[in-house]
Amino acid sequence: MLRRRPPRSASADDLLTTLGRLTAQAREGAENQRARVELAEALQREMLPTRLPGLPGLRTAATYTPARHGLDIGGDWYDGFPLADGSLAFCIGDVQGHDVEAAAFMGQIRLALRAIATHAADPGEVLSRANDLLLSVDCGLFATCTFVRFDAVAWEISSARAGHVPAIWATTDGRSGLTADPGGLPLGILPGETYPVAHRRLRTAGAFVLLTDGVVEGPSFPIEAGLNQVARLVSANAGGEPETVAAAAMSVAEFTGHTDDAAVIVLRFDGDDGRRRVKRGPGARVADDARPPALSDD
Repeated sequence: MLRRRPPRSASADDLLTTLGRLTAQAREGAENQRARVELAEALQREMLPTRLPGLPGLRTAATYTPARHGLDIGGDWYDGFPLADGSLAFCIGDVQGHDVEAAAFMGQIRLALRAIATHAADPGEVLSRANDLLLSVDCGLFATCTFVRFDAVAWEISSARAGHVPAIWATTDGRSGLTADPGGLPLGILPGETYPVAHRRLRTAGAFVLLTDGVVEGPSFPIEAGLNQVARLVSANAGGEPETVAAAAMSVAEFTGHTDDAAVIVLRFDGDDGRRRVKRGPGARVADDARPPALSDD
C-alpha cells in the first residue's frame, strides 16, 4: 500500500519571497495613492488665487488647508475679482469628490464663474447660468457654491447660495450671526434652477466670512457646533485684521479631524471712519455724505 507524503510546507525562503512581493505591491499602491494626493494638492494650490482684491474701507484675506489623511482633497476653492462697474465679486465652493478629477473640475468652475460674472453681476443670475452650463457639458459632477457681490457705492453685500453652508457675519458692536438665507440646489443637478439673492447694507464695521464645510464639520463634529464656534471666534476678532479673522475661523477645523480640505474668505469692512470716495464706472464717485458702513438686511 502506497502512502502519500504530506505536502511540503513552505520554506522560510518561500515565505520571505511572498512577503517581499506583497510588500512591494503595497508600497507601489501607497506610492500611487500618495502621487494622486500630491497631484490633486498641486492642482488645487496652483488654481487658487495668490491674493484677493480689496477697496478703501474693505480688506480681504483667504486661507486654504488640505486634508491631513486619505484622498479628501481637490474639491474646495475660493476666488475674488473686480467687476466692470467697480464692484468686487467673491465666491467659494466645494466640488463633489476628492481626487484629481475634482481638482480639475474646480478650476473649470472658477473660470466659468468669472466669465459669466462679466455679463451678469447679479449673484443669483451668475449661479443660474453656471448651473445650466455645467449641465450642458454633462460633466457628471456637482458643486456647492456661494457667490457674493460687494457694491462699493451702495456699501452693500449681495449673495446667493447653491447648496452651500451659510456665511457668518459679526460687527464690532458685538452682534453676530449666520446668513441662513434661502438658497438653491448645488450646481449641476437640476436645469433651470433659480437662486434667491439676499442684500445686506453695511452699517457698522465688522467681518463677513465665507467658508466650506471642511472648516465646520467632521465625522464626530456636527456642523451646527462648528458654525457656532466659528461665529464666536469671528465675533471675538471682528475688529482685527482679515488675516487674523481667517486664522481664527480656520482653527475650528482642528475639531473636525481635518478629514476634508477647508477654505475661508474674510471680507473685513470699516465703519464710519472707513468711508472713502470709490470710483464706479467712468467718473462715478461716492458722495461725501454717503451713508456709513453697517450690516443689516434690506
